[in-house]
Amino acid sequence: MTTDTADIVTRFGSGRAVQRIEDDGLLKGTGQYTDDVVPQGQLRVVFVRSPYPHARIAAIDTANAAAIPGVVKVVTGADLVAAGVKPIPTLPALPDGSKVHTAARPVLAHERVRYVGEAVAMVIAETLQQARDAAEAVWVDYEELPHVVDLLDATTEGGARVFDGAERNVAAQLRHGDAARAAQAFAEAAHVVRLEVVNQRVAALSIEPRSVLAWVADDGRLTLRMSSQMPSGVKNSLCNDVLGLPRDQVRVTVGDVGGGFGMKTGIYPEDAATAWAAWTLKRPVKWVPDRSEEFLSSTHGRDQRAHAEMALSAEGRILGLRLRTLANVGAYATATGMLIPLLIGPWVSTSVYDVPVIDYHFQAVLTNTMCTAAYRGAGRPEAIFIMERLMDEAARQTGIDRIALRRRNFIRPGQMPYRNPMGQVYDVGAFEKIMDEGLALADWSGFEARAAQSRAEGKLRGLGIATFLEWTGGNVLEERVTVEVQADGVIEVFSAVNQMGQGIATTLAQLVVDVFKVPLEKVRVVLGDTDRGDGFGSAGSRSLFTGGSSLHLGAEKTLDQARALAGQALEASPQDLAYEAARFTVKGTDVGIDLFELAGRQPERRIFIDHTSTVTGPSWPNGCHISEVEIDPATGVVQVVRYASVNDIGRVVNPMIVRGQLDGGAVQGIGQALCEHMVYDRESGQPLTGSLMDYAAPRADVIACDFVTEMNETVPSTNNPLGVKGVGELGTIGAAPTVVNAVADALARAGKAEAARTLQMPLTAPKVWEILNA
Repeated sequence: MTTDTADIVTRFGSGRAVQRIEDDGLLKGTGQYTDDVVPQGQLRVVFVRSPYPHARIAAIDTANAAAIPGVVKVVTGADLVAAGVKPIPTLPALPDGSKVHTAARPVLAHERVRYVGEAVAMVIAETLQQARDAAEAVWVDYEELPHVVDLLDATTEGGARVFDGAERNVAAQLRHGDAARAAQAFAEAAHVVRLEVVNQRVAALSIEPRSVLAWVADDGRLTLRMSSQMPSGVKNSLCNDVLGLPRDQVRVTVGDVGGGFGMKTGIYPEDAATAWAAWTLKRPVKWVPDRSEEFLSSTHGRDQRAHAEMALSAEGRILGLRLRTLANVGAYATATGMLIPLLIGPWVSTSVYDVPVIDYHFQAVLTNTMCTAAYRGAGRPEAIFIMERLMDEAARQTGIDRIALRRRNFIRPGQMPYRNPMGQVYDVGAFEKIMDEGLALADWSGFEARAAQSRAEGKLRGLGIATFLEWTGGNVLEERVTVEVQADGVIEVFSAVNQMGQGIATTLAQLVVDVFKVPLEKVRVVLGDTDRGDGFGSAGSRSLFTGGSSLHLGAEKTLDQARALAGQALEASPQDLAYEAARFTVKGTDVGIDLFELAGRQPERRIFIDHTSTVTGPSWPNGCHISEVEIDPATGVVQVVRYASVNDIGRVVNPMIVRGQLDGGAVQGIGQALCEHMVYDRESGQPLTGSLMDYAAPRADVIACDFVTEMNETVPSTNNPLGVKGVGELGTIGAAPTVVNAVADALARAGKAEAARTLQMPLTAPKVWEILNA
């Protein structure tokens, strides 16, 4: 390698904290989000939404709205049914073949509404204000029906029913494990620890709301520009389910996306309605919600209630785990809303511990609320939270030190590959090593001195830990890329994974630098266009794990093809060619040809590879997160005053981006632990936290410290050629349990052991104050 080539790779290749290539345009204000695209003749959409959690639609009068100047069309659910528009797809059956009981989810509510905010009509007008005025003029006659928003209320006999075909509102259920063996383990246990654990409902709160612009392009095809993580999924739903258009008649594109967090996966009713309007009117149609509309109509996360039991021997070895969980899936059983609590969360529920037997019963429950679906971590935070709360409570009840208890139960490196009780196979893992590094980084042994200092200042201090793993890849392990060396000196790559603020374009570009050894400015990354290639998209922390692996292999194949072409051009065997800094030379001579000149000699003036590859399994990133909190007894305010984490995510391509993902994810987990809660009023069914006036997002003053974040690269994944493990959700998964464990520790030290056992999120100041003053 020449000095120049070495310098290129050193500056821009893997392992380097390269500045994000996405940021230049965003900082200069030249980024393009969906709302920044304004085609000529654009119409605006406003939806009329139900004020009732459950009601029959007796009649809708749109005449006054249609008469308002500027209104182009007012559409009801009945109109869409008459036009042949099909419902949004739900999940018909579980993987075991059992039926899912749910109502069809209409694009616009037809005959019945099932949650506050469900769209019942669509107003399309020349301007946004005209559409808003007309929406207020739509008259809907509702006949109110009994409703239910609470999980326990929903499953009682004789209560309100969301869907008549679901007994006790249970849409579906799954059992896992061996109930008889588990019962025997619990009967023989020296200790049984029991907890009621609630993972409250939260909102994703992406900076950019969901948005969609649809139009009929010059080629006659329906084209969408969306803020989405999965454009191919939207296209599939439009073509296969909702509109029934041929696949070659639909194109979905994605530009800049201001956050997704799982909430922007799959198709929503508003997407389908806007697409239908554009296709019908043959004019551009745009919908962009305000923040309150997002709270009503975007999917929420979590909302699970579990009864958890752990059986342990006298020595503290785990003998069995029993879970009985109710998951609130909202008014309609969406695929992600069902599979996350019934299957994906259970996959990681035993975490990093060697648990010999499980007995699980998970039920998905319908309520008159907005649907739940993916939110950063998607089932894994709920499962890990339960396990880590059990581990700390087991330590308190048995008297075994919580670090020693974890050591006794870790899966050992010599047990890898390890099959957990859910049948999931961990390829690698060194969990005790990661914990030891975490303890050192956090100065665990120095806590008592810091606690004494806090006491001197009138504060309570607590120490929390979470040792855990997660599953990544979405079990969609295939990804497609294209790599194109162009004659103008650019290597353009396309991938079906998507950017949403996480910096994936930069990371992919660095992988191109690794292979081609060209400066970063020679690489152009194209994402988000179903015409360029269909793929699963970005979810489940899979972008680098699957998309990056495919790109790496595709780039190598492209270079191999270029080498063969160079051999022809130089009349030499490809094996006799050296490659450095975008130039092939005959070894031992100065005879050579530039890579881009070589591309220009080809019939299409390019060297092009279309490559699809499949990784061999999911990856299992893991970590040790340790936090310290201070509680002001006078106010109940909790502050995170120290936060340290060691994270095993395999090979790191861009440390700066990875650290941002870990720390940003941790803030979201801390938000759930301390303040976030999407609340529906039990009596009225109304959302009480429908704006940022009421919904408490984490603020800077909640976290009174700098994060100390380290990555361990010594245990690379064996399931992909890069050795990477997903990172986008790891911080969120570890943060909530370590902070809640820290608060529980502070309370237990203050003589409130029972309160520590029954502690439930969010740990707001009034709740903590009440505990301390009970």
